[in-house]
Amino acid sequence: MTKIAIIGATTWGTTLSIVFGNAGYEINLLTRSKKEASIIDTERENTKLLPGFKLPSNVNISYSPKQCLEHADMLVFAVPSRHVRTNARIISEYINSSTIITTASKGLESHSGKRISEVINEEFKDIKLENPVCALSGPNLALEIASGNPALSVLACPKIETAQKGQSMINSSKFRVYSNSDIIGVELGGALKNIIAIGSGICDGLDFGVNAKAAFIARGLSEIARLGVSAGADPITFSGLAGMGDLIATCSSKLSRNHTVGVLLSKGNSLDEISSSMNHVAEGIDTTKAAWFLSKKFNVEMPITEGIHSILFNNKPIAEAINELMERSPQLEHWV
Repeated sequence: MTKIAIIGATTWGTTLSIVFGNAGYEINLLTRSKKEASIIDTERENTKLLPGFKLPSNVNISYSPKQCLEHADMLVFAVPSRHVRTNARIISEYINSSTIITTASKGLESHSGKRISEVINEEFKDIKLENPVCALSGPNLALEIASGNPALSVLACPKIETAQKGQSMINSSKFRVYSNSDIIGVELGGALKNIIAIGSGICDGLDFGVNAKAAFIARGLSEIARLGVSAGADPITFSGLAGMGDLIATCSSKLSRNHTVGVLLSKGNSLDEISSSMNHVAEGIDTTKAAWFLSKKFNVEMPITEGIHSILFNNKPIAEAINELMERSPQLEHWV
């Protein structure tokens, strides 16, 4: 039986444990503490982050990295991006070289702009991994997937054979997985869409209507692709599940944390107020910092990211940021 270790009893980590468990795999879900493991194991559900969804009997709850990772065929990081480096460092001594390492964290390291697979590679540099690190991404709202609704995702790896091997491990009738060799595009698509979702939430909060929101999403996708291509991604990737697919889902759903951040900003809430009121991490906040840094590094024009960055971190009034976007000099429409 395929054995999958999931790092992080987050909403997404818990959801993946349910999906993979229902597919018949042996799952080890690693928690932050003995207390958290005891509560989840006793209740057989994550009552704090995903209440009402019972864990299958083949999902084992553990707070021991050694126990969780022993004989694992695949390891999935499902913690917020800001915590990946620390978690990777903690578990590094227990990694098996044959295990397929996968990140399901959709963000960038805020201070460096590095993709999460790059962060993991740095922390596992002394391990002779048999396979490159993979990335799982797509239009995957956790609550819908936990409810059993059909969903699609893409598993990317520079070595396509590894992506296909991982794909065969986690593909199921409810969670269809495609493979891709463009890990740069898949990771950047999954991360950068969160910035656009914040802006989309602002559009909805201000009742700008469908025209404005559709245009905003379209221009956001172009902006994502521009940075992605400059970083070495295939532009076609951004028309797929990890690009357009994830962008549409995150910009359109009230289940999206980043969309919620945008709505709350439009109502006059400060970033501190929003962050303190949320039980979950909105990846788009840290990702905006990282993307702003990358736009300067690659000399890529990213007006939407610039505007969201100014709203979040420079206290720029939303109306002023919108006016600056709308009053930019006329441009030719380019995909990238």
